[in-house]
Amino acid sequence: MMNINQINGSCCAECGSEEGGGVVSLKTCKSCMLVKYCNAFCQKNHWAKHKKECKLRAAELRDMALFKEDPPAKEDCPICFLPMPVKLISCISLPPATRSTVPIYDYAIANEVFATVDTEAYYSCCGKTICRGCIHSCRTSGNIDKCPFCNSDGASKTHEEMVEDLTKRVTVNDPASICLLANSYHHGINGLQQDRTKATELYAKAADLGYNKAHNNLGGNYYEGGDLKKAKFHYEAAAMAGHEVARYNLGSLECSFGNMERAVKHWKIAASAGEYDAMYKMTVVFEKGYVSQESMDSTLTAYNNSCAEVRSKARDAYIRGIFWE
Repeated sequence: MMNINQINGSCCAECGSEEGGGVVSLKTCKSCMLVKYCNAFCQKNHWAKHKKECKLRAAELRDMALFKEDPPAKEDCPICFLPMPVKLISCISLPPATRSTVPIYDYAIANEVFATVDTEAYYSCCGKTICRGCIHSCRTSGNIDKCPFCNSDGASKTHEEMVEDLTKRVTVNDPASICLLANSYHHGINGLQQDRTKATELYAKAADLGYNKAHNNLGGNYYEGGDLKKAKFHYEAAAMAGHEVARYNLGSLECSFGNMERAVKHWKIAASAGEYDAMYKMTVVFEKGYVSQESMDSTLTAYNNSCAEVRSKARDAYIRGIFWE
């Protein structure tokens, strides 16, 4: 049985050596943060006694991080400084969602391009990700082939030159460039031969640099390959870093496992951030009795507020341009 010093972490949990005097330097168990050890030997010897407690506490800590009330803020467009929309459909000025129906979801079904078209574009010339509203404004002002941020000319660049620009930024560990190069290999586009293995390696490199989009893409790859454990790990990493679509995917994955309480938690967080698929799921589970009236009302309020935050005249103009084209 551990003594009080071992419990409060002032001495080694295995041998009881106390820290102090520059003789013993204790290291905290990185998984549970509950106990300390004077060396790897003591940690290894103590594992059989500590394993169960460690795994339980580690799971608790991960859930605390996974379901925390205030997820990371959305990335801002470097030109208009508005948060990037989760999906393009979140930008258009529509009636607010109600408990009985979600107009934005219904509208997206009828106009799939609004739900699937990219809301942003990455420019390898300056390494900036720009919202489609600002890109639209730049083009309508006459700068059709210019970068909206640095004004460089990309009109005459070939696929090879574009890949070369990306590769240059990859060499300096720019995660967005690494992820985009991975996309090119994954889909066999931009003049590159399809290479899923190479794509996965690049996605993993970008994920190691903390890029949540790479984690989400890895989650999707592993899900398609049937490795649900790895899919869940990467979806969780992306969700904790603020990726709302990954959060929605994670909720769907938990639902498929039969973990409805966890699924609803994920959908609530994603919907509150403006993810319309998650908002639709919330209406479904509300009707089935998994969500209280109070929780539904607060989620709808947060959803409407998140959508309002990403709307602008420029983004509405871009959407109208797509519609009329």
